[in-house]
Amino acid sequence: MRVLLAGGGTAGHINPALAVAQYIKKKQPDAEILFIGNADSMESRLVKREGFDFASIDVRGFRRKLNWTNIKHDIGAFRRMFTSSSESARIIKDFNPDIAIGTGGYVAGPVIRKCQQLGVPTIIHESNAFPGVTTKMLCKKAKAVMLAVEDAKKHLPEGCVIKMTGNPLREDILTADKQTSRRELSMGEKPLVLSFGGSLGADKINAAVAELIKWNQKEHKCCIIHGTGRAGYVPFIKLLEEKGVVLGSDIDTAVRDYIDDMPRCMAAADLVISRSGAMTLSEIQAQGKASLLIPSPNVAENHQYHNAMSLVNKDAGEIIEEKDLTPQTFIEKVNGLISDPERLQRLGCNAKKMAITDARERIYDIILETLKNEKNK
Repeated sequence: MRVLLAGGGTAGHINPALAVAQYIKKKQPDAEILFIGNADSMESRLVKREGFDFASIDVRGFRRKLNWTNIKHDIGAFRRMFTSSSESARIIKDFNPDIAIGTGGYVAGPVIRKCQQLGVPTIIHESNAFPGVTTKMLCKKAKAVMLAVEDAKKHLPEGCVIKMTGNPLREDILTADKQTSRRELSMGEKPLVLSFGGSLGADKINAAVAELIKWNQKEHKCCIIHGTGRAGYVPFIKLLEEKGVVLGSDIDTAVRDYIDDMPRCMAAADLVISRSGAMTLSEIQAQGKASLLIPSPNVAENHQYHNAMSLVNKDAGEIIEEKDLTPQTFIEKVNGLISDPERLQRLGCNAKKMAITDARERIYDIILETLKNEKNK
């Protein structure tokens, strides 16, 4: 079986593709798998780290905020739509896949579209409660559209073949153990707060967590592991220094640019503070973690708010919208949660009830079904 995967731009589009690829190799070790993405990108780094073949195209996403810098960027992105299409065609013809899987983001668009034009059967996975532009654009010609959230159905056009699968998660997210993880991270008995703003970081979350770290150095209420995002690390350290925080003297605080061992850190955590990207929420649910969600307002159709509310409405998480995020409200909310173990446990239990942990198996079955149907045509 020859499988082509396309998706990228953020970890939320890359990790589902990696989870599917890993499961395919587990079931069929002789399967040939190729990822397509940008050369100088997160998908390139993460895919190659996992040992999968990678082919590059030059494609960029559009920026929605109107200013001169973004207009120039979008002109270049428009031009790359055409060049990336021809690059994709060359790679697809050389690899000759039996099936192509798109997991969203601007990388998936030209690749999956070209596969459909060349007669390669395609399936699409949509991780969000509000489907992205790429999914809406390509869904009618896909053999199946696999959804992680039931609410996404109502936002798709008629004529799509819809399958409910959940979000595919890596094996280590499903199996990581809390006590083992805490020992490996040298955590004590205090509640552990894991905070991050997504793979690209988030300035507003970084600023709020800096205040939390300053407060915690005086109160000693919890341990904190914070991921700043790669571009945010140096500014974050400078911000802490301006606040008089000396990290080297604080064994309760660890600051990283990127959390490479997310399964271990999340398993060890008592409270997760994050954006509400779909994959992050699926990991929170699978691990049964209490969460404080701060949706990004700078995403298409405000989909992160919809993602967050799917937990909040089931008493499986709490939310602070970015417009309401102040140091005082943030610290009060965090302190209230870590001081109430029963509340943390209830949120975590309710999140666990929402988890779909067999998404990889469901997606694999759909792949086999699609290939069987194509063969029998």
